[in-house]
Amino acid sequence: MAKKSKIAKQKQREQKVAKYAAQREAMKAAGDYYGLSQLPRDASPTRLHNRCEFTGRPRGYIRHFGVSRIVMREMAHRGELPGVRKASW
Repeated sequence: MAKKSKIAKQKQREQKVAKYAAQREAMKAAGDYYGLSQLPRDASPTRLHNRCEFTGRPRGYIRHFGVSRIVMREMAHRGELPGVRKASW
């Protein structure tokens, strides 16, 4: 499991991106690159990183389910993922 601080930092970034999204779009459309540079760095969507919803793991992330490969495997074994069948794992 990831450190709680990493998970909290990621959530703060997501909130900042959502907060400044409209401003960023307006500035980009107007070509105001100086104004964009004055916004907080974490307001940029490229600073976000996909993390597992349950463990916060940044690697082995499966976008379709929003979880890491390890959690996905456990959920598939328990039958919590519809349409996923155990193959050879």
